[in-house]
Amino acid sequence: MNVTEFVLLGLTHTREAQVVLFVLFFLFYVMILVGNFLIIATIKTSSCLNSPMYFLLCNLSFIDVCYSSVTSPRMLVDLLSQRMTISFNGCMAQLFFLHFVGAAEMFLLTVMAYDRYVAICRPLHYMTVMNRSVCCLLVAACWMGGFIHSIVQMLLTIQLPFCGPNQIDNYFCDVPPVIRLACIDIYVIELLMISNSGLISLMCFLVLVGSYTVILVTIQFYFTEGRWKALSTCASHITVVSLFFGPCIFIYLRPSSNLSADKGISVIYTILTPMLNPLIYTFRNKEVKSSMRKLWRQHVFPVFGDCGGLDKGEPPEVKS
Repeated sequence: MNVTEFVLLGLTHTREAQVVLFVLFFLFYVMILVGNFLIIATIKTSSCLNSPMYFLLCNLSFIDVCYSSVTSPRMLVDLLSQRMTISFNGCMAQLFFLHFVGAAEMFLLTVMAYDRYVAICRPLHYMTVMNRSVCCLLVAACWMGGFIHSIVQMLLTIQLPFCGPNQIDNYFCDVPPVIRLACIDIYVIELLMISNSGLISLMCFLVLVGSYTVILVTIQFYFTEGRWKALSTCASHITVVSLFFGPCIFIYLRPSSNLSADKGISVIYTILTPMLNPLIYTFRNKEVKSSMRKLWRQHVFPVFGDCGGLDKGEPPEVKS
C-alpha cells in the first residue's frame, strides 16, 4: 500500500515547549517579513540605492521571504496542532520549493561575493562589468539554476516507492529524511543526492571563501582609509554565509542518518539565516539607514530633500 500522507514529528513533543517555540518562531518569522519587505521598499523607492549591490540585496531579501515562507507557516501551524500530517503531494511540493529557493539563494550569495570582488579589486571596471543587464542575467541564472537543481531532487524522490512507515523526524519535508522511508535500497539515490545538493553547497561555499579572501587581502594591502570598517563588514558577511552553508554542507554532503540533531541544525538555515541577512547585509549600511529614515519621513512630510551622497556612476564602497 502506497503512503498517502506523512506524519511530521516536529521539533518537540512537549506541549509547553511547543508553545514557547511557537511564540519564538512566530516573532522570528515576523522579523523576517518586516525586515526584508522594508529593505525591498526602501531600495525600490530610493533613487540613492540604484547600484548593482543594492539590486542584488533587494533580490536577496525577496528570496529570504520566499525561503522562510516555505517552512515557517506550516511549522507554526503544526506547533499548535495535536497531529502534524502532510499529504504526499504537499510534501513533494514543499521539498521542491525548499530546494528551488534555497539553491537560488546559494547562487545569489555567490554572485554577491563576485560583485564585492569586482567593486573592491577592479573598481575602474565595476560599472562596466556589473551593469544592470548583467545583474539581471545573473539573477535569472540563479533562479534557473535553483529550478534545475530542485527538479532533479524532486524526481529522485518522487519515483521512490513508499509503503510505510510514514513518520518524518523533522518539521518539514526534505530529501534526506523522506528518502529514508523508501521501501528500496537508497544507496544510489544517496550518492546522487550528495553529488547534487552536497557538492553544490560545497562549491558555492568555496567560491565565496575564495572571493572574500581575495577581498580581505586587497583591503589589507591597498586600502588604508575605512580598512577596519571594510574588514568588519566582510567578516560579518562571512559569518552569515557560514551559518547558511555550514549546516547545508553538513546535512547534504553525507549519507542520510537518523540523527535527531539534523532538524535542530535545519533551524539555522531555514529561519535564523533569513532573519540575520537583513541585519548583516543591509541595516548596518549607512546609505540604507539614511534612505529608510527618508522613506519614513515621506509619509509625514509630502516634500523632502534630495538624497545626495551616493553617485550613480561610482562603485559602492564596502561599508558597515
